[in-house]
Amino acid sequence: MPTRHLPHYLMVLPFMLLFAVFFLYPIASGFFYSFHDWNAASDPRFVGLANYTRILGSRDFERAMWNLATYIVITVPLGILTALGLALLVDSFTGFWSNVFRSVFFLPVVLPAFLAATIWRWMYAPSFGLINMVLGWFGIPSVNFLNDTGTMLYALIAVDIWVSAGFNMVILLAGLKNIPTDLYEAARLDGASRFQQIRYVTIPMLAPVLFFVTTYGFISALQVFDVPWLLTGSSFTQYGGRQNALLFPVMDMMGRAFGAVRFGQAAAYGFILTAIIVAFTAVMFALRGKEAQR
Repeated sequence: MPTRHLPHYLMVLPFMLLFAVFFLYPIASGFFYSFHDWNAASDPRFVGLANYTRILGSRDFERAMWNLATYIVITVPLGILTALGLALLVDSFTGFWSNVFRSVFFLPVVLPAFLAATIWRWMYAPSFGLINMVLGWFGIPSVNFLNDTGTMLYALIAVDIWVSAGFNMVILLAGLKNIPTDLYEAARLDGASRFQQIRYVTIPMLAPVLFFVTTYGFISALQVFDVPWLLTGSSFTQYGGRQNALLFPVMDMMGRAFGAVRFGQAAAYGFILTAIIVAFTAVMFALRGKEAQR
């Protein structure tokens, strides 16, 4: 190594040390413990693939994955459509009102998760909640949104869209600002309606941005944890809500680690989720690459 490059390597060294200690080492140790039975109090005992087979064969894992699949199928497309609608609305204004609407719609993104969950738990309350109060005006009986297994997942989806739509809106709004106005003028001269302009001009030009928010939305949904945990008032020993209607993989992983004190199973759970996320991301990029080649 030439000595003239030594100062450069020394400048990078602190980052590399921190990266190794706080990123590479936890991954390597987690992979090691995923093949061991370990409770943090005794020496790890090698069990091979037993942790992986126990997780993949458990009812909790099956229920968590089913909840997750349903959650993703509804949340991601509905959330992107909501964000796109908000972005188009904000883009139709200029100056003061554009800034006002952008700030209002983005506000839920910066709220702490516990505060957002507290607001919605109050709104969902069966006796005095705002939503049940409005339903009562129309003669609809009170609904216990966070304790009825038929409504719990949809109540969570509403909260998630409310929290995340503002972030996607800002990304999509930036994409809208980069679309040349000449394309809209040409479409109007050809007699295109507003809906046709959105369909044939806006959406094709937003394809790279839509790909980003879709991929990010899927990856975020696969890791859902804090909002359902807070909505159900979960602990490490009691989580997932009534009949595990809001049980998700990350919650199950945390429960196995800090509730059941089975850190080996939790580590294996983490690598199973990582494999799912990596596989999904690879498929998304492969599909995007094929579409770009057309």
